[in-house]
Amino acid sequence: MNAVGQRKWDDGLIARRAAAEGGAGGEPGGGFEDGSGGGSKGPGRDPRDGGGEGAALKVRLDALRDLLGLSATRLDPPVVAEAGRVLAEAAARQRLSSRHTVIAIAGATGSGKSTLINALAGVPVSETGLRRPTTAAPIACAWSEGAAGLLDRLGIPGRLCRRPLAGGDGDEALRGLVLVDLPDHDSALTAHRDQVDRVLGLVDGVIWVVDPEKYADAALHERYLRPLAGHAEVTFVVLNQIDRLLGDTTDQVLDDLRRLLDEDGVALGEHGEPGATVLALSALTGEGLPELREALGTFVRGHQAATRRLSADVDAAATRLRPVYVGEGRPGLGERSREDFTARLAVAVGAAAAGEAAERAWRRNAGRACGTPWLRLWRWYERLRTPGAGGGEPAGSAPLEEEPTARQRVEHAVRVVAEEAAHGLPAPWAQAVREAAARGARGLPEALDELAADARAPRPGGKGDGTAGGKPGGGAAGAAGAAGKRAGGKAGGRPGGLPPRPAWWPVAVLVQASMTLLQVFGALWLAGQIAGVLEPRLLPPVLVMLAGIVGGPLVEWACVAAARGPARRYGQETERRLREAAAGCGRAMVLDPIATELMRYREVREQYATVSGGRLTTR
Repeated sequence: MNAVGQRKWDDGLIARRAAAEGGAGGEPGGGFEDGSGGGSKGPGRDPRDGGGEGAALKVRLDALRDLLGLSATRLDPPVVAEAGRVLAEAAARQRLSSRHTVIAIAGATGSGKSTLINALAGVPVSETGLRRPTTAAPIACAWSEGAAGLLDRLGIPGRLCRRPLAGGDGDEALRGLVLVDLPDHDSALTAHRDQVDRVLGLVDGVIWVVDPEKYADAALHERYLRPLAGHAEVTFVVLNQIDRLLGDTTDQVLDDLRRLLDEDGVALGEHGEPGATVLALSALTGEGLPELREALGTFVRGHQAATRRLSADVDAAATRLRPVYVGEGRPGLGERSREDFTARLAVAVGAAAAGEAAERAWRRNAGRACGTPWLRLWRWYERLRTPGAGGGEPAGSAPLEEEPTARQRVEHAVRVVAEEAAHGLPAPWAQAVREAAARGARGLPEALDELAADARAPRPGGKGDGTAGGKPGGGAAGAAGAAGKRAGGKAGGRPGGLPPRPAWWPVAVLVQASMTLLQVFGALWLAGQIAGVLEPRLLPPVLVMLAGIVGGPLVEWACVAAARGPARRYGQETERRLREAAAGCGRAMVLDPIATELMRYREVREQYATVSGGRLTTR
């Protein structure tokens, strides 16, 4: 950092580091019909190794095509159109000659573009002069035959294509080079600027010509150099007209130009690093022209420019698509979220209340089975005197306010689990998760009501038939009903919804009946003595009656005490069955659709990782 502060620029290290961290740097790839290929150089990569890079680009283009096919309906049309344009331009370029390298010469008014192309060609290819703008339409100069298709793609007619050295192939080192002189990018005519933008999107490389007066022009840096920073490896930046500078001013201006490029994010190809080539020359005097010619010759002979350009285009497309496919954090639905969702559904369906009601029913049944006849008669009388008292809750008599409250709880549970599943997802996929959860929530309250009714009133033998409410289930609701009934299939109930009786109940009933018989026997014995039929002995019949009177409540109390454990277990089992039924219903109607959307997102995210060149990081 200290070196940066002293020199004010760092040969592009900042730009390369930012590109590596952001995942937008150039990635190897490319391939053409004739089998040749090229690609971006990486650190430590042999620049002559184009075959592997061409195959890598083909894989990335195929992944981008598949990615759009899988998720085009979830993306905004402009995003799809831009990515589709990259695919179309890549296909169009790969169908054309890979033996030619098309390089545009771009610059501002008076920067000397036309003079430079004329100096490189050795013949007057483009008109020069004081009249502005001098170049009104793109003009090409081809160093070899076979570039007609490329020129047609650029929209340059044959009459505007020149040959160097008036009929010869010119410098053999530049064989395969096609230079295109563009109109001024800062022209007052909109048509000229449109021409520049169109051609820059189609060429394999670009030479930016700047002069000592306009090299820091904001329009150049903000409109072109900064947005095209990812194309640094196919970029030349030439400081022209250095003959106008005195002394060491050229080095000072060149250093300042490098600093500006670094601030734009343009990696500089110095010290063996890949990046833009920065040179200083004078097209008028020829100073520095051999160095540019040598750099262009190396660039052209590698036959990698087209692949580098296409790789940079795919990188740019991946950068634009990144917010659509890469979110913050680690998206998904954890076990904790699933458990919380199941717990909320259990509350909404009243699993705890159903368990308590089942426990009370067990105890009430035990009291009825083991209670004294006189207590049963009294309860029967109370029921006759006050209809509805002690008769249990009539079927379907739940308070009216509980149904909407339960529905609201179900909807709240679905919203919460959907938001937890969508957290960290990019906007399109988060919306897809919410929509999937909302679709499942439409029939979830009704399905839970049917499962709750079935769990509270088990069928004989406790077996479910895979339907809800006695009707065949269809669609998601039917599947949820089947899943819920499989979860609560072991109902273990008796006909009429009565709890099952333990084995000791008949013994308790027999003992209770014996206590009643003792009371009756003692009463009859005492009555016979009063009537004079039997010998008067007061104590034995009274003791027999007292044994029956005291023994009956004792037997009832013992039965009630003995029923507490089974009643509690029965209530817990009822609550468990209802919880599992609600969990199965919620899983089938909400959690499984959410999991399906998350799986689709993971699939497209893997495709995006291929498109981005494997630079997708998971945080």
